[in-house]
This record gives sequence, structure tokens and C-alpha cells, in this order.
Amino acid sequence: MFRRGSATPQTPETAEDRPLKEGGKNRPTPKRAEAEGNRRQQRVSAPKDRKEAYKAVRERQARDREKAREGMAKGDAKYLPKRDQGPVRQLARDYVDSRRTVGSYLMLIMFVVVILGFIPSSITVTIWSIMPPFLLTIVLVESLLIAQAVKRLGKERFPNESLKGVGLYAASRSLQIRRLRLPNPRRKPGEKHLV
Repeated sequence: MFRRGSATPQTPETAEDRPLKEGGKNRPTPKRAEAEGNRRQQRVSAPKDRKEAYKAVRERQARDREKAREGMAKGDAKYLPKRDQGPVRQLARDYVDSRRTVGSYLMLIMFVVVILGFIPSSITVTIWSIMPPFLLTIVLVESLLIAQAVKRLGKERFPNESLKGVGLYAASRSLQIRRLRLPNPRRKPGEKHLV
């Protein structure tokens, strides 16, 4: 009696007819039986004993570490630690890697000096007393020059990026043996084209 009659019968609206809602899931909610069935399928069978579980965890962790190590060596941003991330740090690495530095040979030179110290001779005693302070002075001056050059270059190329710690980062990389640097060097010594 009080119902309003519609002039045209309405057909039920299907999911395909509805417009996509922004921020919504835009798919129908599954029935409870379907959701429970999906959950059962996704469950992973638990290992039979504790040893097997530990072994599986160790294998997975080893795979993850290897993947992360390879990604870091390649310079993949996803795997780089925070200290290596960003375009300024990449610029610093490229700058250092494109040069031969005394610092990268310091360990080798000091090893030779130590070996020479075991040879009893007045010349080796003189070398032993003069060489280490001389080398350390050269490396210190070289590190300061590299730090200043990287900061200056960073200001020019990336004026909006933070340069905090980039000088020390470049100087410490210049002291590392080239083969042991991580991420691996992208530039060869003498290559002038940076980032």
C-alpha cells in the first residue's frame, strides 16, 4: 500500500558493470569456503624434526646472504648498505676508482718494508726508519686532497644532496685494495668519465 512501484524493473548490477573505485580492492570478496580453501593450500608443511627445520633455515639464510653479497658487489641499490646509497656516494666511488692511489698500495709497501727490516744492513735500517712516516704522510695528504675534490664535485653535480661524511667515505675507499672494494669498482684507473 505504501510501497513505491518502479516504472522500470532494475537488473542486478554485476562486478564488470560497476566503475572502478579508487583506493578499493576492485574485486569481489571471496566466499568463506573459498578463503579457507586458499589458506589451506598456502600452508607450508612443517618439517618433521628440529634438525631438518634448522637445516632449512640455514640454507635459506645462506641463499639470502649470497644473493645480497652478489647484489652489493654489482652495486644494486636494493642491497647496498645505507653508507653506500645515493648518487653522491656513487660519484665518490667512481672518482676514487678512476684513479690509482698510493693508499691502495700502502699495505703491500708496508709488508715489503717489514720484510726488509729483517735483513741486517745499514741501508735497510735507514729504509725502516724513514719509509713508514714518509708513506703515512703521503697517504694522509692524498686522502685529504681526494676528500676535498669529492666534496667540491658533489656540490657541483648534486647541489640538493647531503654531502655529510662523503669526504671521509672517499678517503677510506682510496685506502682499500682495489680488488677488495665493495661495491666493485665500475671505473678503470685513468677513466675520466664520471657518473
